[in-house]
Amino acid sequence: MGLLDKIRRTDDQATIEAREGVDAAIERVMALHPQLRLARRYQKRLAPAVAISFNYVRGLVDAVPAAREASGAAWTGDPYIHAYFAAPDDVAELISRSPDVRAYFAENGDAPDAHAVLGMELVERHILGVRLEGDTVRRDVPQKTVSFSDHQVKLCARTDAELRSAIVRLLLDQLALVGLARATADKSRRVALVRERALLKTRLQLLERQGRGIGSLIGGDIATDLGELARLQTQVEENAREQAGLGLPEDALDRELDHVRAVFAQPGRYLSVSTRRLTLDRMNVVLEPDGMALGRQEGVDLEFRIARLPTVPPRVRAFSLVRFARASLLPERSVFEEAEQLLASGLWS
Repeated sequence: MGLLDKIRRTDDQATIEAREGVDAAIERVMALHPQLRLARRYQKRLAPAVAISFNYVRGLVDAVPAAREASGAAWTGDPYIHAYFAAPDDVAELISRSPDVRAYFAENGDAPDAHAVLGMELVERHILGVRLEGDTVRRDVPQKTVSFSDHQVKLCARTDAELRSAIVRLLLDQLALVGLARATADKSRRVALVRERALLKTRLQLLERQGRGIGSLIGGDIATDLGELARLQTQVEENAREQAGLGLPEDALDRELDHVRAVFAQPGRYLSVSTRRLTLDRMNVVLEPDGMALGRQEGVDLEFRIARLPTVPPRVRAFSLVRFARASLLPERSVFEEAEQLLASGLWS
C-alpha cells in the first residue's frame, strides 16, 4: 500500500469516526429531551451544527498533551507533577480520595492503571520575598506564587484513546445541556408572558368597569384612572408583540431544537481551552526575566491548560491528563481516620 493510499484510508476512517460521533451526539441529545424527536427533521437540522462542535471539541482534546505519570516518584522529576502537588505523598493521597478512581479500579480488576482527567483550581498569591540582583540581595520584593487546590478526578478510562473519546462525549453532552437550558428559559418566558397578559387584562377590565360603573356616578380621580388605563393598554399590546415573536405554541419544539442547534453551531462561545505559560522555581514562585529568587534553582518554563466549561455558572479549571497506577491506590480510610488526620493537622478543633 502506497503513501497516498494510507493517507486516503486515514482520512476515510476519520470521516467515518466523525460521522459516527455526530450521530451518537444527536442520539444523546434526544435521550436528554425525547420530545425533540417530534420536531420536524430534527436529525437533518441538528447534524451540521453538531458536526461543527464535534470537530471543535475533538481539536481541543487532541491538542492536550499526553498523560503524565501521577506518583510520588514523578513528583521529583516531573516539574508539572511537582507544581500540581505540594509534596510527593500528596499525589497518591489526593487521587486515592476520588470515588470515581476507586470505582474504576473496582470495575476493572485487571487494569494496572487508570488514565484520568485531573482537574484543579489554580490559585495565585502575592507575597514579599527575597531576590538576588547581581551581587545585591533585595528583601521584601513583591513576588507571585502559584499553587493548585481542589484536586478532583472524575473521569477514568483504560487507555489514552478511550479517555479522549470520553472527554469529547462529555463536552458535547455539556453543550447540549446549555442548549436545552436556553430552550427551557425560552419556554419559561412564554409561560411568564401568558400569565402577565392574563393579569394585565384582568386589571384592564377592572378599570374599565370602574369607569363605567360607580366611578362615573360619584366621581373620583378619573384622570389617574384614564392614565392607568392607557398604560395598561400599552403593556397588553407589548406583551402581545413579545408572544408573537415567540411564534405559535405548537412551534415550541422547533424553537427548542433551534436553541440547541445555535449552541452547537458556536461552541467556542461556551467552551474553550487556553494555555497559561509561567516560569516557576521549585517553590512555585513565578520568576520574572529580570531576576531570580535567592538560593533557588533557575525556573522551568511550564504550560498549564485552563478550561472554560459551559456549566451554570461557567467554571474555569486547570486540568491535566494523568496516569495513575493501581499499585499507588491507598487503602480507603474510615471516617474516624479522616477525623484523626484533621485533628492532627489543626484544621478541625
